[in-house]
Amino acid sequence: MLSQAPRNTFWGAFYILHEITLRMKTWKYLMLFFAILVPLNAQAQSRIERIEPPSWWAGMHDPTLQIMVYGQDLKGYQVSTDYPGVQVVAVHDAFSPNYVFVDLLFHWDVQPGTVGLKLQRSGSPDLQIDYPLNRRRSGSAFRASFTPEDVIYLITPDRFANGLTANDQMPGMPDPYNRTDPFGRHGGDLQGIKEHLDYVKGMGFTALWINPVLENNQLAQSYHGYATTDFYQVDPRFGTNEDFQELSEQAAGQGLKVIMDMIANHCGDRHWWMQDPPFEDWLNYQGHPEITTHRRTVNQDPHASSADREKFSSGWFVTQMPDLNQRNVFMANYIIQNSIWWVEYANLSGIRQDTYSYPDKYFMANWTCRILNEYPNFNIVGEEWVGNPSIVSYWQRGKINQDGYTSCLPSLMDFPLTMALHQALNENSDFGSGWIRIYDVLANDFVYPDPGNLTIFPDNHDMSRILTQVGEDVAKDKLALAFILTTRGIPQIYYGTEILMSNPGTDSHGIIRSDFPGGWQGDRVNAFTGQGLTPEQKDMQSFIRTLLQWRQTNDAVRSGKLMHYAPENGVYVYFRYVDDQQVMVVLNKNNSPVKLDLSRFGERLQGIQEANDIISGQVMHFVDQLEIKPMQPLILELMK
Repeated sequence: MLSQAPRNTFWGAFYILHEITLRMKTWKYLMLFFAILVPLNAQAQSRIERIEPPSWWAGMHDPTLQIMVYGQDLKGYQVSTDYPGVQVVAVHDAFSPNYVFVDLLFHWDVQPGTVGLKLQRSGSPDLQIDYPLNRRRSGSAFRASFTPEDVIYLITPDRFANGLTANDQMPGMPDPYNRTDPFGRHGGDLQGIKEHLDYVKGMGFTALWINPVLENNQLAQSYHGYATTDFYQVDPRFGTNEDFQELSEQAAGQGLKVIMDMIANHCGDRHWWMQDPPFEDWLNYQGHPEITTHRRTVNQDPHASSADREKFSSGWFVTQMPDLNQRNVFMANYIIQNSIWWVEYANLSGIRQDTYSYPDKYFMANWTCRILNEYPNFNIVGEEWVGNPSIVSYWQRGKINQDGYTSCLPSLMDFPLTMALHQALNENSDFGSGWIRIYDVLANDFVYPDPGNLTIFPDNHDMSRILTQVGEDVAKDKLALAFILTTRGIPQIYYGTEILMSNPGTDSHGIIRSDFPGGWQGDRVNAFTGQGLTPEQKDMQSFIRTLLQWRQTNDAVRSGKLMHYAPENGVYVYFRYVDDQQVMVVLNKNNSPVKLDLSRFGERLQGIQEANDIISGQVMHFVDQLEIKPMQPLILELMK
């Protein structure tokens, strides 16, 4: 019996054959050893560990694909295939010997199946990749996307509902489950969202924007999802890729669209490629991080220095988020293909792109154009956190910019309107303050090619909740929400706004993103059922549900034109109208009733005799004046 051999494959083989040689006293076994030695040694050195994208689809509009293959000692391998309709166009070595990039061309008539890719190198054993080429869903290219007819419900998945406790803590993931820590993992997951789709649907929302769900294997504060460590895997504490796919399918079954939060600007510093990047310029400031200036206006500023532009675009967002270099063509392809892969794999209805202005701006134009080339009806909303409409409008598709920059981005987050809303509700009404803030921002809509496609919101996951923004004043909160749900644009509401969630006395993101009550077993308050909610919370929930459900039936609010009148005496009046439908909105910020002279609005009220009060359900008869209650919105569906 041979003694125990070493575990290493190569030296294990040597040890066994050496002992056989000594015992059999013949050299023919030694020759056998040398015959086995070379391929065993090569096999130990050359192996494939990752293939990204992990699959693709037949029948895509763009017939090209670049696969990144990662493993040990892959440099110098050539790639071939005999799969009908698939051609290997080029093979690229990287700076690191552990990567190879393979360019494929799919013919128009290629059939779904498993594409065999053979990797060959002189003196090394052949390697084989069985690459899945899937069949697309029927009508995938012309899928529906989110529009101004929708209202988006924004969810931070770790804080919404814990459907599976078994995945609260996962092996090899150091950021622990700790629901008492505002910045810890709280256990919310995709299963929790799936279990409460009926609540979202019942409230009247029509789309879900879910904060990032991809793997964030960071040491701390990984719950928010914005430091990706694997662009092709859902974080196991949220679930699996199949769970995300299933969530999208179940949401579609309830008439809910799914918008995926993506990040093209950066990854997490524990991303798997950080120990072995393929190129020396895979990251910006690779090896010597520099933090971005966050001066977003350098993209448009005609006086900005090249140094300032470079520092903004190439600087790291924070030290834990390395900045991706989209000027590296392999990185550019990687990000674009990753976005398309998720659209196709998870059957997405839209993308929200984080920190849109931070990456290389010419890459971002290419990114949006490539996606819309595949999905012409698709909508993408980009984040540009600036209060100046001229800066925001620079990025929208159709904008003619002085510097010649052309964008394909359909939608943007309307931060100017959000900032104006907060000002309007928190300051006294005067010639240049109060509601006039909103009036002036909307008056700047001429700078946008498509202002109706902007995404509007009272707050989101990165700022204090709207109730806190207005000093915990519920009446002002209702005015804000009435405005967001009736003005032009695509409304987005953050989870918990409907039950008056707030963050008084702090701007901590961990508190802003608190747990939704009822999402955890044992919660004494359950907002899904109403159990334990205060009368004020129930009233707000009912208020939003009423507006959302009505909004689904009214084309004037969902897609009509906007006409507004300059605010006077703390009252803002505007109309939404299309064909024979018309809605009048009156927002009174005064602490006393106001008698509104209707003659001023004759242009829109001609022939109108009565109106349906959407909030109270009562029918109002029009005379010369309309009495408006203090600190209340009035939403009227006009009838002739």
